[in-house]
Amino acid sequence: MTDNRSPEAAAFRGWYKTRRWKKLREHHLTISPLCEMCIASEIVEAATVVHHRKAHRGDAVLFWDPNNLQGLCKSHHDREGRLEDNGKTVIRYDASGWPI
Repeated sequence: MTDNRSPEAAAFRGWYKTRRWKKLREHHLTISPLCEMCIASEIVEAATVVHHRKAHRGDAVLFWDPNNLQGLCKSHHDREGRLEDNGKTVIRYDASGWPI
């Protein structure tokens, strides 16, 4: 598989392989085990991915900030998380179907 990322992006991707990240990720999933987006819709789903609320784009302060993290299920991360990372507005709905 070809890696099409810029050299800058490839450099910070290595942060995800560090022991520090793995400990931070594990800690976050321990204290927030449910998907935050699912909870907003009153769905109980395990969080399996730790996502940066604000895309860090190589900013080490944002990357390591525990307040910039949210636990998501894989499907929310792969859809809404990536849209938000690319500057798109994602409209979420509560359990009654109202936008939140």
